[in-house]
Amino acid sequence: MKIRFYTLITALMLLGITLKAQNEDPEKAMNQYGKEVEETIDLQVQARDGIITFESKDKNYKFWMDNRMYFDGGIFFDKDAYNPIGNGLTVRRARIAVKANLYRNWYGEVDLDFANSVVELKDVYVKYTNDAENFNIKAGHFKEGFSMETTTTSRYLTFMERSLISKFAPSRHLGIQTNYISDKILLTGGVHFNTIGESEEVVFSQDANKDFGKDEGFSLTGRVVYRPLIGENKFIHIGTAASYRTPKTTAEVPDSYRFSTRSISAINRKKYLDTDNIVNVKSNVLWNVELAAANKNLMFQAEYIADYIKRDNDSDPNVSLNGFYAQAGILLNGAKYNYNRNEGEFTQISRREGKGALEFDVRFDYIDLNDEEAELFGGGANAYTLGLNYHFNSNVKFMLNYSYLNHDRYANGKGKLYVGHDVDGNLTKDYTKVVESDGEAGDDFGQLQMRIEIDF
Repeated sequence: MKIRFYTLITALMLLGITLKAQNEDPEKAMNQYGKEVEETIDLQVQARDGIITFESKDKNYKFWMDNRMYFDGGIFFDKDAYNPIGNGLTVRRARIAVKANLYRNWYGEVDLDFANSVVELKDVYVKYTNDAENFNIKAGHFKEGFSMETTTTSRYLTFMERSLISKFAPSRHLGIQTNYISDKILLTGGVHFNTIGESEEVVFSQDANKDFGKDEGFSLTGRVVYRPLIGENKFIHIGTAASYRTPKTTAEVPDSYRFSTRSISAINRKKYLDTDNIVNVKSNVLWNVELAAANKNLMFQAEYIADYIKRDNDSDPNVSLNGFYAQAGILLNGAKYNYNRNEGEFTQISRREGKGALEFDVRFDYIDLNDEEAELFGGGANAYTLGLNYHFNSNVKFMLNYSYLNHDRYANGKGKLYVGHDVDGNLTKDYTKVVESDGEAGDDFGQLQMRIEIDF
């Protein structure tokens, strides 16, 4: 053990001597490959809104980290629920991202999530922006331009979890996307393919390829946003988006779609709403309408999403699903809402210098995964959420959410959950045997969740 210790000390001393010798020759600079370079650029270090940023004097080079740690806890009030729910704690996000601007016009990003001891690749892309900064094109793995709520980064979400209908909206996929930006207009269009996905999705995609020779599928997605009013701490946002899609091979069953969602909680793992695999899918069309506005410390945001699924066989009827949410908020302590015109979404709030900001929010969710004509019953739900956020500074935020969820009789989690009683008074998972009325059947419960969020 002593020999290993002295060997380590000797190696560190030799390394220090080598580095010192290199530093004593300021004219000799080496790149990452050990090749001598002639030109070097000094970087200035600044803390900007709580983010440490390295930037050159000519602003052609910039480098920063975007890291996030979210610690969640949840208590569930399920006394009258048919299915017990366990309280608990979790690490909701543990994100490490590296972002850089090169030669002013070029931008690159790599974003990883280590929550739940699983490494998940998030954003990995490059972007080119013209000198006028009104047009850009990016390629890689990123969120499709669809849905104001879904494209909003988790750093600036109003509530701990996105709404129930967020599961309709496409998330990250490999692709190419262009954006045109002006004060009044935001235009987005792109072509997208498979997601890099989690390990399970990768296995599904590989099996679909080697076992069935399936194409990976593609999507064409576009978004239009009009801003009749935009100024400092105030704006009106009116938007719509549409996406034509063919089935991706990341599904469990080839040529299928499945919509399922947890009840706006990362702790309650039950999926009450689940369509199971909708098979023999030829294509589907997503579309939405979004409305948002803010005036200083007041905000409003709402969105409707519909999905029409076209199937291959005449014997399999087409499917229509939909849902919406509406939310409002107020900031106290002199804080104000801000808007990111480049992305068409809310961004970091403005606070009084040295002061925290208190925020109160309310949201209503509705989702319907039932289509009686198609004989599809994935369940429906209403959710009522009250939120309290305290922004200590740009880096630390406390969130407290209370939600009440009301599920219908079809929300049995693909036949795994109780939804009512049968004629004999026994709990049943079969919605056809439930004797309760429409408003009484299905699981109802309350949940109180809190989060400590650290961004740096």
